[in-house]
Amino acid sequence: MAIQLLPPQLANQIAAGEVVERPASVVKELVENSLDAGATRVDIDIDKGGSKLIRIRDNGAGIPKDELALALSRHATSKVHTLDDLEAILSFGFRGEALASISSVSRLTLTSKTAEQSEAWQAYAEGSQMDVKVTPAAHPQGSTIEVVDLFFNTPARRRFLKSDKTEFTHIDEWLKRIAIVRSDIHFTLTHNGKLVRQYRPANTEIQTQQRLSQICGRAFAEQALSITCQHDDLLLTGYLQSPQDTVITDTNFFYVNGRLIRDRLVSHAVKQAFAEYGIEHQPGYVLMLSLDPHQVDVNVHPAKHEVRFHQSRYVHDFILQAVQSALVEMPVLPLSDELEPHDNVAPMHTESNLMQNVSTVATAEDVFTLNHDSSKAINSVSQFGSMHVPGKSNGLSGGYSAAFKPSYDKKPSSELSSAQTKTAIVNYGQLLHTPMNSAVSYVNEAAQLTMPPLLAGENWVICKDDKLSLLPIKTVLLAVRKKEVETKLANGLVSQPLLMPVSLAADLDWIETLAARDQLLRQMGIELTIRFQQLIIKKVPPYLRESQLAIVIPELLQWIQLEQPTQSAIAGWLAQQSLSQFEPAPNLWQLFCSLDDETQQTCYDQERIIPWQNWMKDN
Repeated sequence: MAIQLLPPQLANQIAAGEVVERPASVVKELVENSLDAGATRVDIDIDKGGSKLIRIRDNGAGIPKDELALALSRHATSKVHTLDDLEAILSFGFRGEALASISSVSRLTLTSKTAEQSEAWQAYAEGSQMDVKVTPAAHPQGSTIEVVDLFFNTPARRRFLKSDKTEFTHIDEWLKRIAIVRSDIHFTLTHNGKLVRQYRPANTEIQTQQRLSQICGRAFAEQALSITCQHDDLLLTGYLQSPQDTVITDTNFFYVNGRLIRDRLVSHAVKQAFAEYGIEHQPGYVLMLSLDPHQVDVNVHPAKHEVRFHQSRYVHDFILQAVQSALVEMPVLPLSDELEPHDNVAPMHTESNLMQNVSTVATAEDVFTLNHDSSKAINSVSQFGSMHVPGKSNGLSGGYSAAFKPSYDKKPSSELSSAQTKTAIVNYGQLLHTPMNSAVSYVNEAAQLTMPPLLAGENWVICKDDKLSLLPIKTVLLAVRKKEVETKLANGLVSQPLLMPVSLAADLDWIETLAARDQLLRQMGIELTIRFQQLIIKKVPPYLRESQLAIVIPELLQWIQLEQPTQSAIAGWLAQQSLSQFEPAPNLWQLFCSLDDETQQTCYDQERIIPWQNWMKDN
């Protein structure tokens, strides 16, 4: 058979096999075109699951009359013009295939008007005819695309469609996913003339939470952890299912520069972070990753469902560390609002509430309010703003900032039972009989937990008596990490499998070292094997995640080959390797305050005194 060019109609129908899989695919392509056109409102009308009619209306920029016929041609687009544009894509569409492919398997009508035109124009194309007819029409600024009788000229494809309900469900599910990431857009969805969904624009935090609840369910929205984490050019925002929420959900949405994709790399990172809390199933998440478009290739899948990162390991570890930090900063469980009559335990107090209780006389109802507020204040210890701690990740230096907060604030009930009121009176009476020196000790302890000011994100400014000094954060972090590792090392550290095992040339002595120190390595959470004269690093503890394993592990093997290190030495070594890992400053200070006096004094011995008296004299 001779080689020949395919007719345009046949070429478009072949392309339609990749682009137009089902009615939901048509909705996806057309709505994304509306978003690329700058629309703030998109109305979607569906009849019979999309097989009879798909109508997309928007208020975007519109298409000029001279470009209407060209818009329905194959490989015609306004998104990219050069190879450089293809390497940094931020728009949804870029191939110029969607409208041509859809028009080849349906009866398509495109009506559009730009702000510069005095009237609208309409283009009509039908599957069997490639000629486009352009006629005047009445239409406000924006575009409307009607796709009628989908697959009318390809009966085999039409037979593969499911029931109207199933096809509409696919459309509804896709709209939910795009409505989360584009919360600024007003979406409506109707089926057979009935309004099914309406997502109003979310311009405030409360409206954003309402849209999240509308799409992902109220249970997920109320308990989800909100995450915002940035490192160099990477920015991760979104929501994580709380580990306290044991309901298995199918809310697993991931976006790269606003594009919904499927990526096992993200699922692996999230599941690995939650595994430390004993959660075996895939937790729910809505995560949005923003990065330099030059660092990701979106042109790797016909339906654009997948992307390829230039530094996939770096992205994986960034997401893993961000999720781990969010879980560490997770607020503690709120204290129960219901107090039992026989409960004689005095409530805990913050500094301000304690002084108010000691110095004033309140009614019983006021006491209960103070007690409840104090517990609320205790629960909000881990809620903080943005904090900056210097660090390095995979050889890339730069500051690492993060902010986490619970997505909802629970409001207490104002109704009080008589039992609660009596209990509050008893507790208040116990507080009034507390010796004054005990109250002062509580105040001093609360004052100690207050974090001192940060200087350049690297030092705490310590003011004690007439001495002013700088306490390096890294010094405190090393002490805290060492204490943490020592505590966990007794029962063995948790191993985390690497996304991609690291292999390097093995020394002949390492086989004997692995056999002799097998128990120690297992206790450290390190799994190593030697095959074909290659050392394969399979698992490491969390403290080594950011280390250069090809350098660190050989150094470790050389060390343990010569001697059996003490537990304290191992803890110090692991703590030293984890200094680049992010730790929120407020959380770090509280951990430092919980250390024993001797360890704290060791850190204070390394503070740098500021000669402020001399500066005052000189100036």
